[in-house]
Amino acid sequence: MNDPNNQQFFINQALLGEENDGNDFFSLLSQEEEEEMNKEILPESLPILPLRNTVLFPGVVIPITVGRDKSISLIKDAYKGSKTIGVVAQTNGNVEDPTFTDLHRVGTVARIMKMIRMPDGSSTAIIQGKRRFTLGECLATEPYITATILPITENKPETSKETTALIGSVKDIANQIIDLSPHIPSEASIALKNIDSPNFLLNFISSNMNAEISVKQSILEVEEFKQRAEKVLEVLSREVQVLQIKNEIQNKVRGDIDKQQRDFFLQQQIRALQEELGGESPDKDIETLLKAGEEKKWTKEVHESFKKEVERLKRMNPMAPDYSVQLSYLQLLLDLPWSETTTDNFDLKRAAKILDQDHFGLEKVKERILEYLAVLKLKGNMKSPILCLYGPPGVGKTSLGKSVAKALNRKYARIALGGLHDESEIRGHRRTYIGAMPGRIIQNLKKVKSSNPVFVLDEVDKIGSDFRGDPSSALLEVLDPEQNNSFHDNYIEIEYDLSNVMFIATANTLDTIQPALLDRMEIIEINGYTMEEKVQIAKKYLIPKQKENHGLKKGDFELSEPVLEKIVEGYTRESGVRGLEKQIAAIARFVAKERVMNGKSKKKIEVDDVQKILGVEKVEKENYQDNSVAGVVTGLAWTSVGGEILFIESTLTKGSGKLTLTGHLGDVMKESAITALTFLKANASYLDIDPKVFDQFDVHIHVPAGAVPKDGPSAGITMLTSLASVFTQRRVKNKVAMTGEITLRGKVLPIGGVKEKILAARRAGITDIILCEANRKDVQDIKTHYLEGLQFHYVKNMLEVIDIALSPELVEKPIDLTLKEKSGELKG
Repeated sequence: MNDPNNQQFFINQALLGEENDGNDFFSLLSQEEEEEMNKEILPESLPILPLRNTVLFPGVVIPITVGRDKSISLIKDAYKGSKTIGVVAQTNGNVEDPTFTDLHRVGTVARIMKMIRMPDGSSTAIIQGKRRFTLGECLATEPYITATILPITENKPETSKETTALIGSVKDIANQIIDLSPHIPSEASIALKNIDSPNFLLNFISSNMNAEISVKQSILEVEEFKQRAEKVLEVLSREVQVLQIKNEIQNKVRGDIDKQQRDFFLQQQIRALQEELGGESPDKDIETLLKAGEEKKWTKEVHESFKKEVERLKRMNPMAPDYSVQLSYLQLLLDLPWSETTTDNFDLKRAAKILDQDHFGLEKVKERILEYLAVLKLKGNMKSPILCLYGPPGVGKTSLGKSVAKALNRKYARIALGGLHDESEIRGHRRTYIGAMPGRIIQNLKKVKSSNPVFVLDEVDKIGSDFRGDPSSALLEVLDPEQNNSFHDNYIEIEYDLSNVMFIATANTLDTIQPALLDRMEIIEINGYTMEEKVQIAKKYLIPKQKENHGLKKGDFELSEPVLEKIVEGYTRESGVRGLEKQIAAIARFVAKERVMNGKSKKKIEVDDVQKILGVEKVEKENYQDNSVAGVVTGLAWTSVGGEILFIESTLTKGSGKLTLTGHLGDVMKESAITALTFLKANASYLDIDPKVFDQFDVHIHVPAGAVPKDGPSAGITMLTSLASVFTQRRVKNKVAMTGEITLRGKVLPIGGVKEKILAARRAGITDIILCEANRKDVQDIKTHYLEGLQFHYVKNMLEVIDIALSPELVEKPIDLTLKEKSGELKG
């Protein structure tokens, strides 16, 4: 309810009570008085008094200050005469001289009860509303507006449970507002209790509630009692909610202020006690921080920010929760190695020796590290490279970071990014949050206490992204040499220089890395190891490591090269050596158990002993299969664990030319098969194939193993060769494998994973490999000892593939594809 109006209302009641004879006005209208008032005969026209900032309701007494000339003239004339006027609210309260069109259509007939001369010289009229009316025709505008009126009949509300409940609700909420509003006198609730007329109750509350003029006018215009009561109830309910929220806020603020004052006095007492007991006060902590800040090596800007934050800490109450947050923040600034770096060791021979000791192969990476060291030695200052080691699991990408740090004489830090979803893990949280902390980059720099460590970002291809942000986008700033000299962490809020950090990212695949992130890194591909390399790695690194891990001495057991080859071929299927290390660990555990239980163990493990220790072979070696059946061709594939050979089988059955594809093939691989068949149909004459054969027989292409998903375009030429073989019944040349993408025009396109595929071909006993001409450069980049015993055939179009791959000889039992005139029977 409207506090000022209520207060003014009761003040004016007091004024009137002192000056009237008791019959000229009444403050609360009884039901009988309301009925008498509604029976009064109203004149056909009345002088109209525009109200600027209030609405008059029937039965309600309000004071109005008269200031406009027309209004003063109207009030004087009416007061001398019948004392009856029409009161209507303006549509726009800012209009100083309203015309008839500036008034609402519904108003209230009023009786002037009293005129009071105020101390400031203005006049105040006490008026009481009588009945509502609708404005009719404007009769005059001078000296004031005069208009005809149409009285609105006030209907008595029907007596029902719903009406009673509605009136009760209005009273209850009005009483709640009175209780919640400190400026409304308690007498208002007494007034509400003494109102027995439902209509006057609504009018009284509507006049005094805290609402816009437009809302009050809309209530005045509602004719039906029930609708008017519901509208009043709605406005009151909103007002109660606002008052409740206000009270809650005020109580909370009052409570906070009281608590802060109490805490302040207690803290002063605690400080005094600490000083008496010889303990350190918060002032001592601040002195310690400032002293440490003066001794710290950092830039002027960082030092200024630090001092500013210390000053902020001084102004805080030590008992406040923010005090400990601010103290932790300042401690972090002191702990970070802003300008502290380790000295690089520029001995290139030593660095090369360390890299070779820890890792076998990986020449490209080692060469890149040595190049960086050489340039750094000559130039003295150089932005660190951002490398991305890309290759299958288990080839030593992550552990290489430690070796690089050791070779450069730098500290080592590592972040596992696999499954990371929250951007704050990289950039940190804002200090406004509870439990905020810096990002992992800053945390690791604090841990290693150096600004130029070797920093490994492990599994950068497995970063996730969701509603919490995209960490890979946050890494764009970290891994950009042009930006990372001013890296912004949300927690420290001061730019940090990461340009001296040597970042090494690792990934198993480049497909899932964001293109912008990929563009910022120098990609170094690490391929899988050959059989010979795995044996050497096992002898030099894995076996000594597992002996040490299992408490065994150097001579406790030996594994010869044939034994290691059997383990690699029969128990591991990978490009790296992680699985091989697990099998060697199993042998070490067996030897340790034998020594403990029997006091001795067999020192030299033979080939026959491997199966007893490790069980039956877990991996079936993929060997080349004979070429006695038409349509069976050996292809080369790349998987996450390295290269493999795969077989593509085609066969014909009597039918109508339908193509069936099986073997859990992806869409790209299916499209390759369709492209190959279409090309073969278009070039049937080149292979002396009767075009009618394609319409008389169904083709079925299968790629074992059926449970393993397969996709990619590199099996294109293999499928073409398989179809050409089955339709011509010519055998595929012995020990030939191939890989390459095809087009509808007959072009052969290059593919990736060449080294892994060549290694797989060697393991399977392949002697001839067909590749795209564009892949020649990839083969030339591979060390020659990997290529021993292999012959390469480079092709540009698909007909060349057929000429190289197919033998002129037919298979042993060829299918006769000659056609009967009206039949598609298979002969032979």
